[in-house]
Amino acid sequence: MAEEIKLVEGKYLEYKGKPLVREGDTICYGDMNDKCILILEILSYKNEDGKNLPDNIFIQVVDPKNQTNILRQGSKQGLYEALELGLVWLEHELKK
Repeated sequence: MAEEIKLVEGKYLEYKGKPLVREGDTICYGDMNDKCILILEILSYKNEDGKNLPDNIFIQVVDPKNQTNILRQGSKQGLYEALELGLVWLEHELKK
């Protein structure tokens, strides 16, 4: 029997029609009912003009029902670059 995923009630920020949620240094993107989601883990920050900005980002595309099942992983410098690469990987895995 398939395990049912419990969804948290409330409104989420959406990007390209899918939920984008951040808790601490972890950012999750995607629909938990899809076959995979994107997880970005902020590993370090850099100080630029007095602001702490995400620097080193660990990227994973995982199965939401079993997050130990990692489909792709890597890292990038900067949140924009990490999100951009992660979205390409996620889209590719969802099309399989």
